[in-house]
Amino acid sequence: MANKEALRELQQRLADRLQMVRQQAPARSWLAVEIAGHGFLLSLDQAGEIFPLSPIQPVPHSQGWFLGVANLRGQLHGVVDMAAFLGLPQRQTRNLAEVAARDAGRLIAFNSGLQMNAALLIDRLMGLRNASALTPAEDTGGAPKPHFIGQQLNDAQGRTWYELDLASLVADEAFLKIDV
Repeated sequence: MANKEALRELQQRLADRLQMVRQQAPARSWLAVEIAGHGFLLSLDQAGEIFPLSPIQPVPHSQGWFLGVANLRGQLHGVVDMAAFLGLPQRQTRNLAEVAARDAGRLIAFNSGLQMNAALLIDRLMGLRNASALTPAEDTGGAPKPHFIGQQLNDAQGRTWYELDLASLVADEAFLKIDV
């Protein structure tokens, strides 16, 4: 009889914990990257695999920010220089081999759920960030941001991070237009 009661109590505790987890909002987590000295946050459910800088085959008559195509795990991905696409100051070097030699450049593929075979060239991986460690930054009323740049957040060290919504980016008309 005591075993049945203990089992019922265990089941009730488990049911209560499951209900509590369902009611809590899931914590957002991001992959933090640096692009041209600026911090960006890529949602973990939108970012795909991280690749070392691979050989990129240029595509003639394409936008300056479209670097070409790279073979990533047997699939061709368009490679976008996010600094150039966003109009940020260019890197000190445009020589991709030199960037790779410094172990700085990386390619971040889009999650397959976004149905876009593309990868973003970023300067540095900065680790993972959790929503609990970031606070919304005050809007300074600066230049308008593109619709795919979400909220601005600050970390405990005072660094500013910009949320980069990859789902909105793949729907952006300028992003989809790679030819000149």
